[in-house]
Amino acid sequence: MNHESPEFPKRLVIASMTGIIITMFMAALDATIVGTAMPRLVADLDGFEMYAAVTTVYLLATTVVVPIVGKLSDIYGRKPFLLAGVLIFIGGSALCGAAQTMTQLVLFRGLQGIGGGFSQAMAFTTIADLFPPSRRGRVSGMLGAVFGLASVTGPAVGGFLTDGPGWRWCFYVNVPIGALAFAILLFGFPHLVTRRKEHRIDWLGAATLILSMVPILLALEWGGRAYPWRSPVVLALAGFGLVMFVVFLIVETRAPEAIMPPRLFRDRVVGNAAFAAMLTAVAMFGATLFIPLFIQSVLGASATRSGALLTPMMTTMVLASGFAGFYVTRTGKYKAMSVFGLVAATAGLFMLSQVPASYTGVVAAMIVLGTGLGVTLPIFSLAVQNAVPPSQAGMATATVQFVRSLGGSLGAAIFGAVLSNRYAPGLAGGEDALAKVPKDVLAAALHDVFLVATLLVGLGIIATIRLVDIPLRTSNRAAPADA
Repeated sequence: MNHESPEFPKRLVIASMTGIIITMFMAALDATIVGTAMPRLVADLDGFEMYAAVTTVYLLATTVVVPIVGKLSDIYGRKPFLLAGVLIFIGGSALCGAAQTMTQLVLFRGLQGIGGGFSQAMAFTTIADLFPPSRRGRVSGMLGAVFGLASVTGPAVGGFLTDGPGWRWCFYVNVPIGALAFAILLFGFPHLVTRRKEHRIDWLGAATLILSMVPILLALEWGGRAYPWRSPVVLALAGFGLVMFVVFLIVETRAPEAIMPPRLFRDRVVGNAAFAAMLTAVAMFGATLFIPLFIQSVLGASATRSGALLTPMMTTMVLASGFAGFYVTRTGKYKAMSVFGLVAATAGLFMLSQVPASYTGVVAAMIVLGTGLGVTLPIFSLAVQNAVPPSQAGMATATVQFVRSLGGSLGAAIFGAVLSNRYAPGLAGGEDALAKVPKDVLAAALHDVFLVATLLVGLGIIATIRLVDIPLRTSNRAAPADA
């Protein structure tokens, strides 16, 4: 695609957005359906100690492929990677549904994560291709609303499937949705390619990124559960990962076409928006992972009722996201809205950390949390895309998605470690651990999880305060220096 083309035919935009919306709906639906099914799933497969791993490995795979695929799509076009992502996601979903052990499920979730990373990187980058920043707010808000709609229906559908035909159908449901998305994208999505020039793929950067992220996240996942925190295995993984991260930074400062150049983070908007996006993802995955566990195992609700109780939070997210997108498009300002979103998300998580075992308290906290999360959904990617030249929009968008996925990965691993260590006495119960340990013990452990999430997300408020409002561009036309 040539970035000097400011507009595209309406039918192209409609076809592209239809395919992207269905793809995003599928990914969002998967996240919320699986979250509702998790308590029943780990009981059936006898794997409570791997509760967080099911999500961690998915996010890990997504995290490492997003910046790599984002860069490759700048060279070879978006369509091949978007189609490949949908196919991989469908295959991974089918395998997850057929898994017979927790180990198999974790491995297949990793495959799903690769497909999700492909699709995620392409969806957000294509929005930057098709719309100038001044129009992206409304489009981003719409996509946030789509995500929220899937989140609203996801818990209810997940509960229905879990209590009905079984949790395996929470994965199988992705197959027909994915097939529809693939067909629309295959025939309706244009082959957008950047203007041809010589490119050098940063394979060393990609390799060092993977070698840094995987050991760090494994150390967090295994620490305190599979191995003691001070065991040689955990310390070696963490140490190696940190060393490779330093190597990755050095490689990126010298690469001609780095997949994630450190200089990008020196920009005040990019750096602070990326940091805030990462911490917001911590809240998102803390909520989707552990609120269903609280509702089902502490309050004693069924999976179906758990899904229904999540609906107010997801509905609030839909409305808040749509409003935020409209507000930014109308005013051209995003700082105030981002500060409000992080404050609300922090308040909601703190309420969850103090809530007694009551439906009313949990629902009230979820509504506040949903408001904060919904407001932030369209904001940070828009702010970053507007802060960089059009020719760097793909790389900048992939960078935000990377740190968002990283935040989700770290959050899932950290919260899983907190839960497992506080709840360790119950793990000896094996398959019936949740039933054998008093509910007040699990409630206290989950309160600690939400308190840690409160502290982490609260740091994001500082980053949003440091943001500056840059007037939104009205065109994607490249400036002369950027051509």
